[in-house]
Amino acid sequence: MTLPRFFLLSIVTILTFFLLSGRGKPGSDAAFFSKEKKSVQPSVKSTIEKLQEKGGLAKKFVKQKNYNDRYCFLIDMSLPSGSERFFIYDLQKDSILSSSPVAHGNCFEYWLEGRRYSNVVGSGCTSLGKYKIGIPYTGKWGYSYKLHGLDSSNNNAFERTVVLHGHSCVPDNAVNDEICQSNGCPTVAPGFLLTLKKMINGSAKPMLLWIFD
Repeated sequence: MTLPRFFLLSIVTILTFFLLSGRGKPGSDAAFFSKEKKSVQPSVKSTIEKLQEKGGLAKKFVKQKNYNDRYCFLIDMSLPSGSERFFIYDLQKDSILSSSPVAHGNCFEYWLEGRRYSNVVGSGCTSLGKYKIGIPYTGKWGYSYKLHGLDSSNNNAFERTVVLHGHSCVPDNAVNDEICQSNGCPTVAPGFLLTLKKMINGSAKPMLLWIFD
């Protein structure tokens, strides 16, 4: 039986809307689902002050633990996901060297409103705390780094397979809308991961990644 032309066009229109609206996407660790939602950009002054405070604490930590004392990575999850909230921090100059967007965990919800954190295996949420960046490997999400949680709030990170990796759903620069969400991994743009790769692989000492809100 041949379907009427107008009926076929209607089906195509509905399917196109379904795909473009982001519905029907398969679940994954990095991509997660995107939703157009306007971000409220934070005060630059308050962000810098907060980073300098964390940087001062990080400086003491890396000295005690014999980590890389030149740079560390700071992620402020209280900022909108569309903003540049992954910071490469220069510990010697107390300044921001570079920054980029980073995804947070959706706790296995289609779209997580606000923030929720968990250290429970299988939660799909971001875990706050300090991490030691471990060895690189190539896995499901391409080139990635294993993460070792150093605090009681994130010490299940390795078991949860929470890793640092890149994904094309994360933009290189700040955007006005919220970006995609992960299943707990700090996920960055592929280009930014290359920047991090040079620093991590070129470091003779472990590097600190600190996620806070």
